[in-house]
Amino acid sequence: MMIEPPIDELAAKMGGNKYKLCCVMEKRAKELEKRIPDVINNSDKKAISIAADEIFEGKIVASDDKQ
Repeated sequence: MMIEPPIDELAAKMGGNKYKLCCVMEKRAKELEKRIPDVINNSDKKAISIAADEIFEGKIVASDDKQ
């Protein structure tokens, strides 16, 4: 169970859309696992937790562009 950052506050960053939050977090976590696998493997945090922190801090913002 994820406690920090709070899921409701994360969803608010995606306009209240939890599905969008899930998709953005999953995509970022996969990107982290691909780009920095050594850091992820040697860390006590999982890629999904790092992605959640980045979204909470405003480092990752979802785009509504449909290209």
